[in-house]
Amino acid sequence: MSRTVVRGGLLVTAADEIPADVLVEDGTVAALAAPDSSAAAAWTADRVIDATGKYVVPGGVDAHTHFELPFGGTASSDTFATGTVAAAWGGTTTVVDFAVQPRGGALREGLDAWHAKADGQCAIDYAFHMILSDVNASTLKEMDLLVSEGCTSFKLFMAYPGVFYSDDGQILRAMQRAAGNGGLVMMHAENGIAIDVLVEQALAAGRTAPRYHGEVRRALLEAEATHRAIALARVAGSPLYVVHVSAQEAVAELAAARDLGLPVFGETCPQYLFLDVGRLDGPGFEGAKYVCSTPLRPREHQTALWRALRTDDLQVVSTDHCPFCFAGQKELGRGDFSRIPNGLPGVEHRMDLLHQAVVEGRISRRRWIELACAAPARMFGLAPRKGTIAPGSDADIVVYDPHTRQTLSAATHHMNVDHSVYEGMEITGRVETVLSRGEVVLDRGTFTGRAGHGRHIARSTCQYL
Repeated sequence: MSRTVVRGGLLVTAADEIPADVLVEDGTVAALAAPDSSAAAAWTADRVIDATGKYVVPGGVDAHTHFELPFGGTASSDTFATGTVAAAWGGTTTVVDFAVQPRGGALREGLDAWHAKADGQCAIDYAFHMILSDVNASTLKEMDLLVSEGCTSFKLFMAYPGVFYSDDGQILRAMQRAAGNGGLVMMHAENGIAIDVLVEQALAAGRTAPRYHGEVRRALLEAEATHRAIALARVAGSPLYVVHVSAQEAVAELAAARDLGLPVFGETCPQYLFLDVGRLDGPGFEGAKYVCSTPLRPREHQTALWRALRTDDLQVVSTDHCPFCFAGQKELGRGDFSRIPNGLPGVEHRMDLLHQAVVEGRISRRRWIELACAAPARMFGLAPRKGTIAPGSDADIVVYDPHTRQTLSAATHHMNVDHSVYEGMEITGRVETVLSRGEVVLDRGTFTGRAGHGRHIARSTCQYL
């Protein structure tokens, strides 16, 4: 039996902040004890990690990543190998990626393809959501089987006609199926039909620069789609999780639904909390680096997002990590903003950026862990194995230095992308040591992990219901 003790740190979970030593046995948390207690003194270990003056927090759970995602004639630049290493550097020890149903194909075909991409490649644990791109009688039946196998959430799109788009009837049928099998419907809520009209009009008028990506994907079209998704979920009797919420008007729709006691949930992402639409108007073609959907919004929307994170009208912060290199990928959209691959890198920086919010007084330390670890674990059926440090949980543990200053940069990050959307940003706090199921994968700033350590996790259904 292998034993590790993490000594001397301040244990921070969503529920507690207490000085505590942690005993790890064979990959799981065996016990917690007060420092200098007789119980802790009696522990023997193969390895002792000194966390004096540091936080000891659960490994992060990023419930929204896109590794090796085909999009716009290319594919996101992080593989499961590179992306999970970058996640570990940033203190994330579990990711939930999106398998894609091929148009006209079976859900199983898509899920098997993503298993093949990830198998033996991941440095940390992983799971899958299923993107439904073709809702029909056969795929509706398949949803039941996937839930029974531990793929318990399904993403639908109100955007991207001709690619991922589902109409209201297809969405309603999928929600009805989820209401019966316990699955959670995740929604990309933008009115894609209306957006395509605005895109066509902008290009016809010669408005082709990256800034127009933000102008055509209007906040009201995010809010309208959010409202419609909530209404369809009410009709179906289904829970709903709205992904990458960026607009204050969409937040208002979620808050109103939750005030009615409806099982409606939402996430936002660091880019919407720390970046604004002005980035799309950078010099030359630089704005293309910041093209994502939903788009970056004017700065005043950030106030509403932070408030919603404090009031629990938004429950989760994920990254929607979907990186494309500027050279050769983002550049595909020169002269036509609609051809710029949509997505930003971020899986490495989520835990640090949210800690910066703690430093700035926007959220508490416990809320940091709630948003980044505990809530996504509960939302997607990973708790109590993930998202906390407690006897019986997986020993996914981060020793976090809350005092070290760092500057975010493409020169030092580990994501497989040639730029950083946070280039030059100075923040306080840094991941020092990371354990994944008790194995040290980052040792005081040196990566010690390996491809294949990460295991696929079959998930239970949403634990908020």
